[in-house]
Amino acid sequence: MRNLRIATFNVNSVRSRIAILERWLADTRVDILFLQETKATDADFPAAAFKAMGYDAYFCGEKSYNGVAVIARASLTVETRFGFGDEREPGFPTRVAYAKITGGPAPVSILNTYVPQGKEITHPDYEVKKSFLERVRAFMDREAEPGSLFAWVGDLNVAPSEIDVTNPQNKKDHVCFHSEIREKFDWVVSWGLHDVLRRFRPEAGEFTFFDYRVKDALTRNIGWRIDHILATEALTKKAVDCYIDRLPRGWEKPSDHTPLVADFEV
Repeated sequence: MRNLRIATFNVNSVRSRIAILERWLADTRVDILFLQETKATDADFPAAAFKAMGYDAYFCGEKSYNGVAVIARASLTVETRFGFGDEREPGFPTRVAYAKITGGPAPVSILNTYVPQGKEITHPDYEVKKSFLERVRAFMDREAEPGSLFAWVGDLNVAPSEIDVTNPQNKKDHVCFHSEIREKFDWVVSWGLHDVLRRFRPEAGEFTFFDYRVKDALTRNIGWRIDHILATEALTKKAVDCYIDRLPRGWEKPSDHTPLVADFEV
Protein backbone atom coordinates (compact mmCIF):
# COMPACT_ATOMS: atom_id res chain seq x y z
CA MET A 1 0.00 0.00 0.00
CA ARG A 2 1.32 3.45 -0.89
CA ASN A 3 -0.06 6.98 -0.71
CA LEU A 4 -0.72 8.67 -4.03
CA ARG A 5 -1.67 12.34 -4.20
CA ILE A 6 -2.99 13.48 -7.57
CA ALA A 7 -4.16 16.93 -8.61
CA THR A 8 -5.65 18.70 -11.59
CA PHE A 9 -5.12 22.36 -12.40
CA ASN A 10 -6.02 24.54 -15.38
CA VAL A 11 -3.04 26.89 -15.17
CA ASN A 12 -4.08 29.27 -18.00
CA SER A 13 -0.44 29.46 -19.20
CA VAL A 14 2.17 27.28 -17.55
CA ARG A 15 4.96 29.81 -18.07
CA SER A 16 2.92 32.62 -16.51
CA ARG A 17 2.09 30.40 -13.55
CA ILE A 18 5.48 28.75 -12.93
CA ALA A 19 6.15 30.76 -9.75
CA ILE A 20 2.77 29.66 -8.37
CA LEU A 21 3.47 26.05 -9.34
CA GLU A 22 6.89 26.11 -7.66
CA ARG A 23 5.40 27.47 -4.44
CA TRP A 24 2.37 25.22 -4.50
CA LEU A 25 4.17 21.98 -5.32
CA ALA A 26 6.68 22.62 -2.54
CA ASP A 27 3.81 23.08 -0.08
CA THR A 28 1.49 20.27 -1.16
CA ARG A 29 3.89 17.50 -2.27
CA VAL A 30 1.69 16.25 -5.07
CA ASP A 31 2.83 12.99 -6.69
CA ILE A 32 1.26 13.53 -10.09
CA LEU A 33 -0.24 16.76 -11.39
CA PHE A 34 -2.41 17.07 -14.49
CA LEU A 35 -2.33 20.46 -16.19
CA GLN A 36 -4.63 21.98 -18.77
CA GLU A 37 -4.42 25.11 -20.92
CA THR A 38 -0.64 25.23 -20.73
CA LYS A 39 -0.51 27.59 -23.75
CA ALA A 40 3.08 26.67 -24.62
CA THR A 41 4.70 24.91 -27.54
CA ASP A 42 6.72 21.86 -26.60
CA ALA A 43 9.93 23.82 -27.25
CA ASP A 44 8.83 26.50 -24.78
CA PHE A 45 7.50 24.24 -22.03
CA PRO A 46 9.41 24.88 -18.75
CA ALA A 47 10.41 21.25 -18.23
CA ALA A 48 13.68 22.25 -16.57
CA ALA A 49 11.82 24.11 -13.82
CA PHE A 50 9.84 20.97 -13.00
CA LYS A 51 12.98 18.83 -13.16
CA ALA A 52 14.56 21.12 -10.57
CA MET A 53 11.55 20.44 -8.31
CA GLY A 54 11.98 16.68 -8.68
CA TYR A 55 9.34 16.08 -11.35
CA ASP A 56 9.37 14.68 -14.86
CA ALA A 57 7.16 16.55 -17.31
CA TYR A 58 5.26 14.99 -20.22
CA PHE A 59 3.45 17.50 -22.40
CA CYS A 60 1.86 18.35 -25.71
CA GLY A 61 1.06 21.96 -26.44
CA GLU A 62 0.65 24.77 -28.89
CA LYS A 63 1.27 28.50 -28.81
CA SER A 64 -1.18 30.62 -26.80
CA TYR A 65 -3.92 28.00 -26.72
CA ASN A 66 -4.85 24.58 -25.32
CA GLY A 67 -2.05 22.31 -24.08
CA VAL A 68 -2.05 19.46 -21.55
CA ALA A 69 0.70 18.07 -19.37
CA VAL A 70 1.45 15.32 -16.87
CA ILE A 71 3.85 16.36 -14.11
CA ALA A 72 5.01 13.24 -12.25
CA ARG A 73 7.36 12.82 -9.32
CA ALA A 74 10.60 11.43 -10.72
CA SER A 75 10.34 8.36 -8.51
CA LEU A 76 7.16 7.25 -10.32
CA THR A 77 7.15 5.05 -13.38
CA VAL A 78 4.74 6.67 -15.82
CA GLU A 79 3.72 5.88 -19.38
CA THR A 80 1.98 8.68 -21.30
CA ARG A 81 0.40 9.35 -24.64
CA PHE A 82 -1.59 12.20 -26.14
CA GLY A 83 -4.79 12.42 -28.15
CA PHE A 84 -7.79 10.14 -28.35
CA GLY A 85 -6.02 7.61 -30.56
CA ASP A 86 -9.28 6.71 -32.28
CA GLU A 87 -8.12 7.54 -35.84
CA ARG A 88 -10.60 10.43 -36.01
CA GLU A 89 -9.70 14.04 -36.71
CA PRO A 90 -9.00 16.16 -34.88
CA GLY A 91 -7.17 13.82 -32.56
CA PHE A 92 -6.93 16.54 -29.86
CA PRO A 93 -3.36 15.77 -28.70
CA THR A 94 -3.24 19.17 -26.96
CA ARG A 95 -6.49 18.45 -25.10
CA VAL A 96 -6.11 14.78 -24.15
CA ALA A 97 -3.35 13.08 -22.14
CA TYR A 98 -3.42 9.52 -20.88
CA ALA A 99 -1.08 8.38 -18.13
CA LYS A 100 -0.52 4.96 -16.60
CA ILE A 101 1.34 4.78 -13.31
CA THR A 102 3.06 1.43 -13.00
CA GLY A 103 5.54 -0.04 -10.55
CA GLY A 104 3.08 -0.45 -7.66
CA PRO A 105 0.83 -3.34 -6.63
CA ALA A 106 -1.60 -2.41 -9.43
CA PRO A 107 -1.40 0.15 -12.25
CA VAL A 108 -3.40 3.37 -11.94
CA SER A 109 -4.59 4.88 -15.23
CA ILE A 110 -5.68 8.50 -15.53
CA LEU A 111 -7.25 10.34 -18.45
CA ASN A 112 -6.56 14.08 -18.36
CA THR A 113 -8.73 16.24 -20.63
CA TYR A 114 -9.32 19.88 -21.40
CA VAL A 115 -12.89 19.66 -22.68
CA PRO A 116 -13.82 22.40 -25.19
CA GLN A 117 -15.83 25.17 -23.56
CA GLY A 118 -18.28 25.44 -26.46
CA LYS A 119 -18.74 29.23 -26.65
CA GLU A 120 -22.55 29.36 -27.12
CA ILE A 121 -25.22 26.66 -27.45
CA THR A 122 -25.84 27.88 -31.03
CA HIS A 123 -22.13 27.84 -31.93
CA PRO A 124 -20.51 24.96 -33.90
CA ASP A 125 -18.01 24.55 -31.04
CA TYR A 126 -20.85 23.38 -28.81
CA GLU A 127 -21.38 20.42 -31.13
CA VAL A 128 -17.62 19.77 -30.94
CA LYS A 129 -17.93 19.75 -27.14
CA LYS A 130 -20.71 17.15 -27.21
CA SER A 131 -18.74 15.02 -29.65
CA PHE A 132 -15.65 15.33 -27.45
CA LEU A 133 -17.57 13.95 -24.48
CA GLU A 134 -18.83 11.07 -26.58
CA ARG A 135 -15.23 10.29 -27.55
CA VAL A 136 -14.24 10.30 -23.86
CA ARG A 137 -16.82 7.59 -23.23
CA ALA A 138 -15.60 5.62 -26.24
CA PHE A 139 -12.01 5.98 -25.00
CA MET A 140 -12.98 4.48 -21.65
CA ASP A 141 -14.76 1.64 -23.42
CA ARG A 142 -11.52 0.86 -25.29
CA GLU A 143 -8.89 1.56 -22.68
CA ALA A 144 -10.34 0.91 -19.23
CA GLU A 145 -12.59 -1.33 -17.20
CA PRO A 146 -15.09 -0.11 -14.57
CA GLY A 147 -13.42 -2.49 -12.09
CA SER A 148 -9.92 -1.11 -12.69
CA LEU A 149 -8.05 1.71 -10.94
CA PHE A 150 -8.97 4.46 -13.40
CA ALA A 151 -9.80 8.16 -13.18
CA TRP A 152 -10.93 10.90 -15.53
CA VAL A 153 -9.62 14.30 -14.46
CA GLY A 154 -9.21 17.81 -15.76
CA ASP A 155 -11.03 20.95 -16.76
CA LEU A 156 -14.17 19.21 -17.98
CA ASN A 157 -16.11 22.46 -18.53
CA VAL A 158 -19.35 21.11 -17.06
CA ALA A 159 -20.94 22.05 -13.74
CA PRO A 160 -22.94 18.86 -13.06
CA SER A 161 -25.57 20.20 -10.65
CA GLU A 162 -27.09 23.37 -9.27
CA ILE A 163 -24.81 23.39 -6.24
CA ASP A 164 -21.80 23.51 -8.57
CA VAL A 165 -22.40 27.09 -9.70
CA THR A 166 -23.38 30.38 -8.11
CA ASN A 167 -26.87 31.56 -9.13
CA PRO A 168 -27.81 28.53 -11.24
CA GLN A 169 -31.08 30.15 -12.28
CA ASN A 170 -29.05 32.60 -14.38
CA LYS A 171 -26.96 29.92 -16.08
CA LYS A 172 -29.58 27.71 -17.74
CA ASP A 173 -28.44 28.56 -21.28
CA HIS A 174 -24.72 28.51 -20.53
CA VAL A 175 -22.66 25.94 -22.45
CA CYS A 176 -21.20 24.61 -19.18
CA PHE A 177 -24.57 24.25 -17.44
CA HIS A 178 -27.28 23.74 -20.05
CA SER A 179 -29.41 20.70 -19.25
CA GLU A 180 -28.35 19.00 -22.48
CA ILE A 181 -24.63 19.17 -21.70
CA ARG A 182 -25.20 18.05 -18.12
CA GLU A 183 -27.16 15.05 -19.39
CA LYS A 184 -24.34 14.24 -21.81
CA PHE A 185 -21.82 14.53 -18.98
CA ASP A 186 -23.94 12.31 -16.71
CA TRP A 187 -24.07 9.72 -19.47
CA VAL A 188 -20.28 9.66 -19.70
CA VAL A 189 -19.96 9.38 -15.92
CA SER A 190 -22.52 6.55 -15.87
CA TRP A 191 -19.88 4.38 -17.55
CA GLY A 192 -18.78 3.65 -13.99
CA LEU A 193 -17.27 6.78 -12.44
CA HIS A 194 -17.80 8.50 -9.09
CA ASP A 195 -17.29 12.14 -8.13
CA VAL A 196 -14.45 11.87 -5.61
CA LEU A 197 -14.83 15.40 -4.23
CA ARG A 198 -18.49 14.82 -3.38
CA ARG A 199 -17.60 11.74 -1.36
CA PHE A 200 -15.82 14.02 1.11
CA ARG A 201 -17.40 17.43 0.52
CA PRO A 202 -21.06 17.17 -0.51
CA GLU A 203 -21.99 20.73 0.41
CA ALA A 204 -22.68 23.66 -1.92
CA GLY A 205 -20.13 26.40 -2.52
CA GLU A 206 -17.22 24.20 -3.62
CA PHE A 207 -15.81 25.93 -6.72
CA THR A 208 -12.68 25.50 -8.85
CA PHE A 209 -13.11 28.44 -11.26
CA PHE A 210 -13.43 32.10 -10.34
CA ASP A 211 -13.89 34.40 -13.33
CA TYR A 212 -11.37 37.25 -13.62
CA ARG A 213 -14.24 39.47 -14.80
CA VAL A 214 -16.18 39.12 -11.54
CA LYS A 215 -14.92 41.53 -8.92
CA ASP A 216 -13.64 39.78 -5.79
CA ALA A 217 -14.98 36.47 -7.07
CA LEU A 218 -12.79 34.43 -4.72
CA THR A 219 -13.55 36.33 -1.53
CA ARG A 220 -17.26 36.49 -2.41
CA ASN A 221 -17.17 32.80 -3.44
CA ILE A 222 -18.76 33.41 -6.83
CA GLY A 223 -17.66 30.56 -9.04
CA TRP A 224 -18.10 27.29 -10.87
CA ARG A 225 -17.06 23.70 -10.19
CA ILE A 226 -15.97 22.61 -13.64
CA ASP A 227 -12.72 20.83 -12.77
CA HIS A 228 -13.18 17.27 -11.60
CA ILE A 229 -11.58 14.05 -10.39
CA LEU A 230 -13.90 11.18 -11.33
CA ALA A 231 -12.86 7.64 -10.49
CA THR A 232 -14.04 4.08 -10.78
CA GLU A 233 -15.55 2.54 -7.69
CA ALA A 234 -12.39 0.48 -7.20
CA LEU A 235 -10.24 3.63 -7.08
CA THR A 236 -12.81 5.76 -5.23
CA LYS A 237 -12.81 3.21 -2.41
CA LYS A 238 -9.10 3.89 -1.99
CA ALA A 239 -9.60 7.66 -1.66
CA VAL A 240 -8.88 9.12 1.78
CA ASP A 241 -9.51 12.80 0.96
CA CYS A 242 -10.36 15.18 -1.85
CA TYR A 243 -10.42 18.96 -1.65
CA ILE A 244 -10.21 22.20 -3.60
CA ASP A 245 -7.15 24.27 -2.69
CA ARG A 246 -8.32 27.88 -2.96
CA LEU A 247 -5.02 29.43 -1.87
CA PRO A 248 -3.27 29.66 -5.28
CA ARG A 249 -6.24 31.58 -6.72
CA GLY A 250 -5.46 34.35 -4.21
CA TRP A 251 -1.73 34.58 -4.96
CA GLU A 252 -0.09 37.11 -7.25
CA LYS A 253 -0.91 36.68 -10.96
CA PRO A 254 -3.12 33.60 -10.49
CA SER A 255 -4.93 31.39 -12.94
CA ASP A 256 -8.69 31.82 -12.99
CA HIS A 257 -8.87 28.17 -11.86
CA THR A 258 -7.48 26.66 -8.66
CA PRO A 259 -6.20 23.12 -7.99
CA LEU A 260 -8.32 20.11 -7.09
CA VAL A 261 -6.45 17.47 -5.05
CA ALA A 262 -7.22 13.85 -4.12
CA ASP A 263 -5.36 11.42 -1.87
CA PHE A 264 -5.48 7.68 -2.42
CA GLU A 265 -4.01 4.66 -0.66
CA VAL A 266 -3.16 2.32 -3.49
